[in-house]
Amino acid sequence: MEINEILRHVDHTLLAQGATWEEIRQICDDAIKYQTASICIPPSYVKQAAEYVQGKMEICTVIGFPNGNMTTATKEFETREAILNGATEIDMVINIGWLKDKKYDLVEEEIRRLKGVCGENILKVIIETCLLSEEEKIKMCEIVTRAGADYIKTSTGFAGGGATFEDIRLFAANVGAGVKIKAAGGIASMEDAEKFLSLGADRLGTSRIVKIVKSLNQ
Repeated sequence: MEINEILRHVDHTLLAQGATWEEIRQICDDAIKYQTASICIPPSYVKQAAEYVQGKMEICTVIGFPNGNMTTATKEFETREAILNGATEIDMVINIGWLKDKKYDLVEEEIRRLKGVCGENILKVIIETCLLSEEEKIKMCEIVTRAGADYIKTSTGFAGGGATFEDIRLFAANVGAGVKIKAAGGIASMEDAEKFLSLGADRLGTSRIVKIVKSLNQ
């Protein structure tokens, strides 16, 4: 697979707690230069980044991040504000405790409500696979499909585990028509990126792929 094709599937990401505007600005510049799918940045930088990129790059941000156990009303407010500030893609974290308690109706309704706020904007649902059983992962494929979200996403990268090839295979076998897959967390090489895409991922949440490409061009 051509490098440019891989880059078109990358959400170029910086979500570190100490991220500065200078670092976010560099993420913006690199994403535009290398034509990634989006930049994925903290909500507090969305407005500034949107003004900076002036429509040259899609802006993704995270909601209920990284733990997911905020109230649904809080997540709705975060989502609405992010979109007003210029975000075009939303990556939300589910309430993992609700899933563990088998409160599937609450998990589904929350996703449905956030998709309602998003409208035509993309909603990706982070399920934090490293904390889930296979049964729970399959259940989330069903819930995400029913709730009308655009993507199911593996990980925040903050829970001790990231994307695995096995999880992408599992997602591909269990999501419904129209639901795409995002692999995120720990994608460290071009070989890994290409493998995730070949298994069915449509997006890759990573900062390392652009760094690799930059090193090749030096």
